[in-house]
Amino acid sequence: MSMPGHGNTVSIPKQRWIRIIPPILITCIISYMDRVNIAFAMPGGMESDLNISATMAGLAGGIFFIGYLFLQVPGGRIAVNGSGKKFIGWSLVAWAVLSVLTGMVTHYYQLLILRFLLGVAEGGMLPVVLTIVSNWFPDKERGRANAIVIMFVPIAGMITAPLSGWLITVLDWRWLFIIEGMLSVVVLFLWLFTIYDRPSESRGISLTEKYFLIRTLQAEQIAIDIDKPGIKQAGIKSILSNRIVWQLISLNFFYQTGIYGYTLWLPSILKGMPNTTMTTVGLLAILPFAAAMVGMFLFSRLSDHSGKRRTYVAIPLLGFSACLYLSVALKQQVWLSYGALVGCGFFLQSAAGVFWTIPSRLFPAEMAGGARGVINALGNLGGFCGPYMVGVLITWYDKDVGVYCLAFSLVMAGLLALLLPVKCEATQSVLSAGGAGNHAS
Repeated sequence: MSMPGHGNTVSIPKQRWIRIIPPILITCIISYMDRVNIAFAMPGGMESDLNISATMAGLAGGIFFIGYLFLQVPGGRIAVNGSGKKFIGWSLVAWAVLSVLTGMVTHYYQLLILRFLLGVAEGGMLPVVLTIVSNWFPDKERGRANAIVIMFVPIAGMITAPLSGWLITVLDWRWLFIIEGMLSVVVLFLWLFTIYDRPSESRGISLTEKYFLIRTLQAEQIAIDIDKPGIKQAGIKSILSNRIVWQLISLNFFYQTGIYGYTLWLPSILKGMPNTTMTTVGLLAILPFAAAMVGMFLFSRLSDHSGKRRTYVAIPLLGFSACLYLSVALKQQVWLSYGALVGCGFFLQSAAGVFWTIPSRLFPAEMAGGARGVINALGNLGGFCGPYMVGVLITWYDKDVGVYCLAFSLVMAGLLALLLPVKCEATQSVLSAGGAGNHAS
């Protein structure tokens, strides 16, 4: 293999963006569709067929995240020390089976069990795919790579909204789960034939690109190991005793409370607008998720360019909070309120791609894999609290109070982001090194 020499300038191919990102993105889209299609099934007939109250609907939406706890850390560890590819492959099989079974439920207790099990089956996905991304993309590119992967949320929302509305109108809510479950089987074959855990294992990229990635990623990890000595082999006890890990968990908890409180109740909120059918709800729900794609790209690019990770986590969180508040404050003006909901979409996932660059800045690789799992697992308890809290508050008070609570949660997340350590920020040397991604000396 021809190695780049000191006196030569060699153009580095970027096949990694085409060969790694699309299959990861498609797989994440399928997982998210399986996760949130219940939001459309509820107002589309499931609530009445299974006699589900608002509180129970919130519990059914949120119990997923209790199951989500169990495979977060094991998934992160497997991705670091074993094969994340095999882990996700088996997960896809489980997603397909559980989604189809959900379409056959006859009682809400069956629904709760299957939603819990789906949470278990999807639990390791995010730490696994983020670890695979960190194995393939240097720090300078990682914010954008993470943002593209996490763009599965708005893309899945854009697909799920009209598809769910149409399937419920043409067929019924049961076929929504069955058909979307079968899509997981199709994606399984794409995943198995396209993904490699690490550049050293791939046969689909050039030797020049492979060498550049191996060398660059090793150099970055050596720098972090020197900066953080003595915790290279950290176990779960060491991770849980780390104060910064708990700050990141708390930030993620408040963030996920806002995200899933908004996402899982959005169709019901839209259904409450005058003269709306399920087909109309599906179409109205597209625009917030389209706006989310713009927001994610903008903030991840600004963050990668400036290295200011804390700032570009905090700004979207506070913007999301403000738009939630305005969606209620302007509710007498229907289209202004809807515009605020679209604004929520713009900020919805804008902090996420930037946020997930932070663990690799603070911890060695061996600890970062487990830390991602812990941060995602415990933080995603907010995904249980958000929908359930809104359901309870609707029962006791009204939707306005639930939305105000979500806005407050996002303010807390924004403040925690501003208080993160300075070491979260990419240094000028890292930014300069990342700029060498197009040319290697």
